[in-house]
Amino acid sequence: MPRYLDPKGDVVFKKIFSQHPHLLKSFLNAVLPLPENGLIDSLEYLHPEQIPEIPALKRPIIDVKCKDSNGRIFIVEMQIEWTDAFKQRLLFNSSKAYVKQLQKGEEYHLLNPVYGLGILASVFDRDSDDWYHHYRIVNVGKPERVIEGLQLVFIELPKFKPVNISQKKLQVLWLRFMKEINEKTQTIEPELLKVPEIREAISLTEEAGYTPQELEAYDKYWDAVSTEKTLWTGRFDEGIEKGRQEGREEGREEGREEGSRSEKISLAKKLLAEDFSLEKISQLTGLSSEELKDLVS
Repeated sequence: MPRYLDPKGDVVFKKIFSQHPHLLKSFLNAVLPLPENGLIDSLEYLHPEQIPEIPALKRPIIDVKCKDSNGRIFIVEMQIEWTDAFKQRLLFNSSKAYVKQLQKGEEYHLLNPVYGLGILASVFDRDSDDWYHHYRIVNVGKPERVIEGLQLVFIELPKFKPVNISQKKLQVLWLRFMKEINEKTQTIEPELLKVPEIREAISLTEEAGYTPQELEAYDKYWDAVSTEKTLWTGRFDEGIEKGRQEGREEGREEGREEGSRSEKISLAKKLLAEDFSLEKISQLTGLSSEELKDLVS
């Protein structure tokens, strides 16, 4: 029985999508919001530019950059743990790819659309059950009016469930492949094997096809992910405890302030009974004239 590796790991992801353009083409046609008459015909890999790393992440983010026969550019990134900086990074990466199409002196009508695709192995929008997030530039008052050029898509794999009959069948199968195949997989659903491209992608996840060096890199990647999760959990717990301590201290301080105020009011009432002037009482207690007038009334 073959042992499978997780396609979300960088070594496996790159073996599938960075070395086999026909598999990447099938995947992008399935998951991107492309019109039926505008599907990708062929792909050419482009050299990914050096993008600033996210400081919170110690690992590089998987990055695949390619161009189709119509000049459209596609950027695909796989992210295991969500951080808001990832969203900005994909926007930066996609925007830069859009701008850098033109050489000096060339006209803007030569610009081709750029699609940024972020595949997420974690949840970033906890206020919604939506797993597919499509962003484009629209007129806020009239959203049907669109400025073409840049589109971003984020897919949350943990939320994905193939239950909506309106979903494209190939989209469902590719996302099932990304979500379900891992080291625990023992049998492959026949439906996945019926699609030649997905069947080939599954074969590329078989452990037997990897060198010892690749397997070591694969294990190190997931070790780094595990360490990263532990660090994030630790920081989160530390933040909660710090908040509790600050809350307790703030409560004690408020208690001290309230006690001090009560003592001042009690003293002010006694001084008022002795016919001290409001000005003198204010000097002795630190209470304002308005506060003392409230006591008088």
